[in-house]
Amino acid sequence: MNITLEQAEAVIAAAKLKATEIDTKMDICVVDAGSNLVAFARMDGAWIGSIDISFKKAKTAAWFTMDTATLTPLVKPDAPLFNIEHSNGGLITFPGGVIIKNAEGTVIGAIGVSGSSVENDHIVAEAGAKVIA
Repeated sequence: MNITLEQAEAVIAAAKLKATEIDTKMDICVVDAGSNLVAFARMDGAWIGSIDISFKKAKTAAWFTMDTATLTPLVKPDAPLFNIEHSNGGLITFPGGVIIKNAEGTVIGAIGVSGSSVENDHIVAEAGAKVIA
């Protein structure tokens, strides 16, 4: 099962609302469970460089079925997944990628957000993902 376009658009709307609430501009990407692009939004004034980062955060969360914030401590030097971000054509393992689950708890996609601090990126991504569950 994968996220629908209608659901992805709701995720983006919720993420944009949260970004506006915390006064930041974000690039927001939603992918399906296989990390295929479903929807994307670049808020006015958001960094162009964050477009690719938002997609890679979403892709990383979808492929590993976990939030990128969970991966962060696992990729530090001497940690078990050190250098994993160099695999799969490039991954992003810092906060801002959040898995999206349906009501049954099945992962149906992921959201990746970039454009501010990693803490803000994660907050905005979580706000988007919560609209589905």
